Amino acid sequence: MKRSAKVRITLLACAFSLAIAMVESGRTDEPAQAAQAVLRVRAAERSPHPIPRHITGKFAEHLGSNILNGMDAQILRNPTFADFPFSSGQTTPDGIVTFQFDRERIGQQLRQGASRLGWPEGEIGSLVEARDDGLACWWLRAGPRGSVQVSPDTAPFGGRAQRIEVRSPGEGIAQWTYLPLHRVRRFQCELFARSPDMKSLTISLTPPDAKGPCATTHLAGLSSKWQELSGALEVPADLPADKPYRFAITADGPGQLVIARCLFRPADHVGGADPDVVRLLKDSRLPILRWPGGNFASGYHWEDGIGPPERRPTRPNYAWGGVEPNLFGTDEFIAFCRAVGCEPMICLNAGDGTPEEAARWVQYCNGPADTPMGARRAANGHPEPYNVRHWEIGNELWGRWQVHWTTAAGYVDRYRQFVQAVQTADPTIKIYACGAPVMWGKAWNDTLITRTGGRLATCPTDAASILKTTTDHPLVGGSVSPATDPMDVYRDFMAVPGVLEKKWAALRDDMQKAGIQEPRLAVTELQMFARIGGPGGDGPPRLTRENLVSPATQAEALYDVLIYHAAIRLAPFVEMVTHSATVNHGGGLRKERERVYANPCHWAQSAFAALAGATPVAVEVRSPTERAPRVIGDLKNVAPQPEYQAIDAVAALDAGGNLLISIVHRGTSGPIDLAVELDGFKPAAAAEVRSLSTDVPWAANSLEKPEAIKPADSQIGVQAGKLTLTIKPYTVLRVTIPSALHPAG
Repeated sequence: MKRSAKVRITLLACAFSLAIAMVESGRTDEPAQAAQAVLRVRAAERSPHPIPRHITGKFAEHLGSNILNGMDAQILRNPTFADFPFSSGQTTPDGIVTFQFDRERIGQQLRQGASRLGWPEGEIGSLVEARDDGLACWWLRAGPRGSVQVSPDTAPFGGRAQRIEVRSPGEGIAQWTYLPLHRVRRFQCELFARSPDMKSLTISLTPPDAKGPCATTHLAGLSSKWQELSGALEVPADLPADKPYRFAITADGPGQLVIARCLFRPADHVGGADPDVVRLLKDSRLPILRWPGGNFASGYHWEDGIGPPERRPTRPNYAWGGVEPNLFGTDEFIAFCRAVGCEPMICLNAGDGTPEEAARWVQYCNGPADTPMGARRAANGHPEPYNVRHWEIGNELWGRWQVHWTTAAGYVDRYRQFVQAVQTADPTIKIYACGAPVMWGKAWNDTLITRTGGRLATCPTDAASILKTTTDHPLVGGSVSPATDPMDVYRDFMAVPGVLEKKWAALRDDMQKAGIQEPRLAVTELQMFARIGGPGGDGPPRLTRENLVSPATQAEALYDVLIYHAAIRLAPFVEMVTHSATVNHGGGLRKERERVYANPCHWAQSAFAALAGATPVAVEVRSPTERAPRVIGDLKNVAPQPEYQAIDAVAALDAGGNLLISIVHRGTSGPIDLAVELDGFKPAAAAEVRSLSTDVPWAANSLEKPEAIKPADSQIGVQAGKLTLTIKPYTVLRVTIPSALHPAG
């Protein structure tokens, strides 16, 4: 390839003494004077590799409220009445989480959880008492303790059910929950139950401090046999939208009731998914979604999550604690992706799963209806193949927290077996190997890339004979002392993408040297990962939860876009990024009290998605520089004190001839006047600017202020092929400059 065909990023350090002095001190007594920087775009020098569509992808895992009570619209906690184990925070030598057994500690975790979920303070003690008496976790009695007896029972297809014995009408069980009343007032309830002596029951919603329910539905048809009962409730429009409501299942007379499952959804759900989550991800042009993990994948058995919901078992979540009710399985995941408009990516269980199980999963998704698993999919209501193309073989199996972790050589053995099995099921799929983080995992990666060559004797295609694409999880951060200057933590993170860029380039070279033609990398988990820990020194802590840059803050938005820039500069090696995560895990969307709002990184990723498929062009940047103080252990261990430019940028031409420029001001010294010079491009008279900016890098949105940080749009004039942008620190920009040769319309 000719030199002129390449995208070249020339980082030319410029000695701005005032800016450097402010960088070193981290502060100034004078109002900040705008420093000067130059961005030259050479539009005639075009890359042969378009910007990958998949680099603004996301990742979802069965962790906390990421999927259940997150992406899923189902509102209730523990809807399958399971024995709810709490994680001890420790794992067995095999990587399986151990569960808390101390009653006092369980009660403490339950109280903390109920308080966080907004339960009325006076009800939390009853919640702990009810669990001790044999009522499923997150449920409490509706009625006096002496009148409502509870005990465990067995569901018709195995697993735990809940038996309730009541003496009087109106007694039963309940839980407090918030409702998405800002959006919808009608709700649907599905109950799977039986009774030896009752014929009907009542579902009700009661607002706080009310004498009686505001909405009820009577479910008739109870018998000694298991029945599916359903009904609808509507909350009056004049009742508050920001208060918890008591959801109750009560008897219409004395007797016994056994319940295996109770689902409660807003009537506007999208195939079971939260419509606000679907809308935001769809509007962000999400290209791909990775699932079901994450650590969860190493213990997930996909056949638990298909078929009629009442037949699906509830299992302990051996990665994170709690339970997995298997209400969101393969079919629901595909439906979610289709509602959003993104491609699905599945991470196979190469922990305690088998190659044969993986092959069945591939066939279930991709096989025609006349194959064994394709027929099973068709019987579940989906006759047409899903055509899932992206399959990752295992998650972080180099980590001892992973169920059935292994060594590098052990993974090579598993990888070859899994490749052979899944390629036999569908030879057209794209396979991703489980690489170790490049920040420290070279030994694992060297073993992987040097031992996966050679044709597999029984493989039907050459594509299965050798590793093509590996993965990285740069979850960089680690423990940081509370005595640390919070701005130093931020500066370290702003240096990490440059370090990763160099290490990814080295990995690419190693793969090529090993004989891997056209090597590729997928970053299948990504987020800033620092936590406060270690000795704090004398005096009050400098680093707190309020000023630690985290995935919820503006810093994550800058960090992610810098990773996208690195991926473009390494084209075509880095072909995918699936950022962690969708909802309530890492950075992306938050769902609290049934309200969904966006973290800053969601808006940054959404804006950057406009560059997908565009053709990168060469740029040069000259700006003030800063240094990383290396307070983050992950950075300290792998690099000398790295220096980076305050301004980082990439540019590309889209299909309509527009010039798109992505710019990050990651510096800390004050505003910068950036002169943008356009060579080889005839611009229109005005450019559109989408800006995401804050005053401090740890600024974040919240339930109380969900739009404190959101994109702002403006226009700026372009004269003689130049424009000047005054950019505040901690800002991400997307500049769109129409071509004068291709006017809109």
